[in-house]
Amino acid sequence: MRRKVLVTGGNGFVGREVVRRLYDEHEVCVVDNLRSGPVRLGADELAKIRFSEIDIIDAAAVDALMADFKPDAIIHLAAIHYIPECENNPALAVKTNVDGTLNLLAAAPSSARFVFASSGAVYKPDDKPHLEDEAVLGPSDVYGFTKLHGEQYVRYFAAQRGLSAVNVRLFNVVGPGETNPHLLPEIIAQLKAGRTTLRLGNMTPKRDYIHVRDAASGFITVALKDDIEDGNTLTVNLGTSQSYSVAELVAKLKSVTMIDFALEQEQSRLRKVDRPHLAADIGRIASRFGWVPKATIDDALADAWKEPDMTAELAGKYR
Repeated sequence: MRRKVLVTGGNGFVGREVVRRLYDEHEVCVVDNLRSGPVRLGADELAKIRFSEIDIIDAAAVDALMADFKPDAIIHLAAIHYIPECENNPALAVKTNVDGTLNLLAAAPSSARFVFASSGAVYKPDDKPHLEDEAVLGPSDVYGFTKLHGEQYVRYFAAQRGLSAVNVRLFNVVGPGETNPHLLPEIIAQLKAGRTTLRLGNMTPKRDYIHVRDAASGFITVALKDDIEDGNTLTVNLGTSQSYSVAELVAKLKSVTMIDFALEQEQSRLRKVDRPHLAADIGRIASRFGWVPKATIDDALADAWKEPDMTAELAGKYR
């Protein structure tokens, strides 16, 4: 059945992949303030969608768009999610990630499906995969707090306004199309620039890395499957249940690139706040929605290396 789907942050890393998987079968409206750079969809793709260059912190603009487009489903991906930026400008992070989410929830049509991109960062660090209802919540950075607050507002507004909602706790996304200087794009950008000694920050944390294609398919699946009653909110993890350290990731990337590079820790890149271990238990999304990841970490690394497709700013950072 053809649906009307609004995607916030549709010009971003995960958002663009979501849009590309939707526009042939559904009516899609993209909301993006182009903060990460120019439009990254081709002219033929733009002809298939509606693109609205607005900022979700502009409540009046959000209200007008919702009233006009009347989406059946909202996939809310827009956020400031690069942790150092959130730490350096917490007011902007809260304004975008919390107030922007409130604007969307207040304006969403009653009975719409609201899918909120939360994060594994809401969990307290643990050495085993986090289970949605059992793992202790305890953000350790501004970004995690904004996402936890966003989840709470999603539950409240879903109950108040009759929305069916899903809080999707997304783990670390990798693959082509990155827009922020996270670990993998930093490594690839340095290697593509010809460097053989890479300067990185924290090297010990273990993370659950999910291919951007799988992340997009997960969001679409929970947005379009009709098994959540109006007024209810479900929380699911979106990851792979596998975690890798920086050392393990680097070893795999050496096999992909066939480049023998060295690593140096750069003090300026060290995060004051960095959790040691993060991994998703994905049993719930698998049982409730039939979703499982298809790509491995090796697939993601190979795809990111073959065609990085990152923003011009990231690609040119080390030239």
